[in-house]
Amino acid sequence: MLEIAAVCLVVTALLAYLNHRFVGLPTTIGVMVTALLLSLLLVGLDRIGLDFGLREYEESLLRSIDFSNVLMQGMLSLLLFAGALHVDLSELRSYRWQIGALAVLGTLLSTLVVGFGLWLALPWVGIQLPLLYCLLFGALISPTDPIAVMGILKSAGAPKNLELVIAGESLFNDGVGVVIFSLLLGMLAGGATPTTGQALELLAHEAVGGLLFGGLLGWVTFRLLRSVDNYQVEVLLTLAAVTGGYALASRLHVSGPLAMVVAGLVIGNHGRALAMSDTTRHYVDLFWELIDEILNAVLFVLIGMEVLLIAFSMEIMLAALVATAVTLLARTVTVGLPVGVLPRAFRLPAGSWKVLTWGGLRGGISVALALSLPTGPERDLVLALTYGVVVFSILAQGLTIGRVVRAGLRDG
Repeated sequence: MLEIAAVCLVVTALLAYLNHRFVGLPTTIGVMVTALLLSLLLVGLDRIGLDFGLREYEESLLRSIDFSNVLMQGMLSLLLFAGALHVDLSELRSYRWQIGALAVLGTLLSTLVVGFGLWLALPWVGIQLPLLYCLLFGALISPTDPIAVMGILKSAGAPKNLELVIAGESLFNDGVGVVIFSLLLGMLAGGATPTTGQALELLAHEAVGGLLFGGLLGWVTFRLLRSVDNYQVEVLLTLAAVTGGYALASRLHVSGPLAMVVAGLVIGNHGRALAMSDTTRHYVDLFWELIDEILNAVLFVLIGMEVLLIAFSMEIMLAALVATAVTLLARTVTVGLPVGVLPRAFRLPAGSWKVLTWGGLRGGISVALALSLPTGPERDLVLALTYGVVVFSILAQGLTIGRVVRAGLRDG
């Protein structure tokens, strides 16, 4: 395990250096592009017999890493907490209904639009995928990835209120998406369709339970922080709250992602303002900023390298293009259209619907959920479609979101 972690960190550090020194892309995008190109280069060298076993070593390394477990049970809690730590709760509260509608209703509707849309569209490219797997794909691809979104929004130059809504939606909708995905996965495993009441009960237990547990965790941590004035101890308390809290949320069968977001909001607002000295605040901010940057870079390197484990063919590449188009259409219908038609209700600048539509980036959470599906040809297909959408999202949308912000808000 130590060797795997060491290799991942060394590769990430070298790729981050190359990107910073020679490429100049945003770190998350730059390291993913470099890792992706490196992996494709190894494929090409392997085909002409010149890779010296590097491709085989990279594949064995990736197979030894349970990407789904590493992200969902390890990295995700730290990244969500770090992302929520600097969100202004008073500003977030003023847009709570807008963010709630997009995160809950938007994710649920997008799951249905993507699922049924893909089920109807895939036969046109000669591929059949059962409806339940199409809906599972809809659930895992509909949430925007806060890790990708928040990292790229920093340099996009969007108005503060629009950035707040996008960040707030991305922080909460992944928890909703994971709950919907878990419900559908249970249907796949059990072979039975739950009643509406059972589905709502699961949603309430996971989502509402996660929100309440996160609030309690944040309050307890706040009280502990307020009782001491030692930055080493206080940094350690925040780290313990995240790692221990996420593990306990899993034991209680409540949404760990939602719990981490709420805990981050409580500690980042009340904790930073009322329980920390200036020195402690400086070290807490610095610690979580470094955690966020390092894990982001490692995550996107792993996404770039994962291409070696995905079997692509011309047919599957066409299907991935179809899935990308369906996903963008669903985002337009479930998020862009309501914001565009109801500008007063959402209280956002004219043209914001374009930014919200194009800024719905997908990332590692979608890949991790796809990898958690039962082994089989359907899983392989869903994984390939997910990877295609994620790569398009990060490269095409991530690299152009700044121009969309400027052009979209100017044109209205």
